[in-house]
Amino acid sequence: MDTSAFWFVVVATMWGGTNPLLKRGSKGVERIREHNRIQQFLSELKFLFFNWKYLVPFCINQGGSVIYYLTLATADLSLAVPITNSLTFIFTSISGTLMGEKPPSRDTCFGMMLVVCGVALCVLDKV
Repeated sequence: MDTSAFWFVVVATMWGGTNPLLKRGSKGVERIREHNRIQQFLSELKFLFFNWKYLVPFCINQGGSVIYYLTLATADLSLAVPITNSLTFIFTSISGTLMGEKPPSRDTCFGMMLVVCGVALCVLDKV
């Protein structure tokens, strides 16, 4: 496997694995009510920044963004976008299911399998 493709899979894993954790960690932010938009924004930011259940997955997610950015310097963009975007969806679905969210339907699983096959063909075409 191309080394950049490997790093894009790592990024997709980091992004997809943290998405359900970010969703879970941000619960409660919707209940914050302030008098104006600036106070609202600052209160929500404070809520998220001091909530370790949100902050830890956010840092991991942003670490994936740093790896993505660094890998883009030497990678083929025609691989970067399909690998990261499609596999992020798959890893989000898997990690969400492992965390107790509703599992994907049979049709969604079939679609994910087709996505993996398509990404594999893109990678093989570039090797």
